[in-house]
Amino acid sequence: MINQLLKIISKIAASTDEVLPDILILKFTIVNAFIIRMAEKKWVLIDTGLENSYEYIMMETEERFGEGSRPESIVLTHGHFDHTGSVLRLAERWNVPVYAHPKELPYLTGKKNYPQGDPSADEGLVAKMSSAFPHHSIDLGFRAAALPSDGSIPGIPGWQWIYTPGHTEGHISLFRERDKTLIAGDAVTTTKQESFLSVLTQKEQIKGPPAYLTPDWALAKESIDLIRMLNPKVMLPSHGKPISGNELREHLRLLTENFYEIAIPESGRYIEH
Repeated sequence: MINQLLKIISKIAASTDEVLPDILILKFTIVNAFIIRMAEKKWVLIDTGLENSYEYIMMETEERFGEGSRPESIVLTHGHFDHTGSVLRLAERWNVPVYAHPKELPYLTGKKNYPQGDPSADEGLVAKMSSAFPHHSIDLGFRAAALPSDGSIPGIPGWQWIYTPGHTEGHISLFRERDKTLIAGDAVTTTKQESFLSVLTQKEQIKGPPAYLTPDWALAKESIDLIRMLNPKVMLPSHGKPISGNELREHLRLLTENFYEIAIPESGRYIEH
């Protein structure tokens, strides 16, 4: 019932914004996915939303790129259910590879399950529901592929993947040095993802990764420190609204300098780790 509620909300609120001339954000309220355009009909999909995001993604891509179009590849920031809900159907429909960090591949090939969500991490409704979220691995089979070790991303030259673990073992962010654009995944969020009201309203708030699904806070802090060092000018999070310029710099400063107060929950099963 909980998962059905999340799916209904994400479907009702689905919309697309052009945040940069070559980047589209697919907003499903619960989570964001992204399209990076390299040419008129060459593009890459970053994450795939929930299971019922499939129809919207197909509608948007066919309207924008033509019926029968397909991406060069799908790239996953990580394998949590709200980022991979449509990936099996899309990868099969398009017959394209799905790239992820090598440490994330066991969760995408049926070999390893994620830990369950921790409802004790926050008093928000989403956190309280989190133990019921899907946490079992999926199996992409031969379509699952490791990202190149040199940091490049197939299909989108000029971008590099940045290793930002903590939220998951193999979490990545995507960075373009030319204009310092960062797709953060769940490494940094700009809304309180633990709160259902904040998710619905997209109320801006300085936050780290979702507390109920982050098992390694030491790595999460290192990842946010790295992101700040990159000095991004535009940040596109998977949860929350895009942020840029001075507001982004101040956001990252406050988060890195006050990480233990802002990001880490006061209680929860992962705190001792």
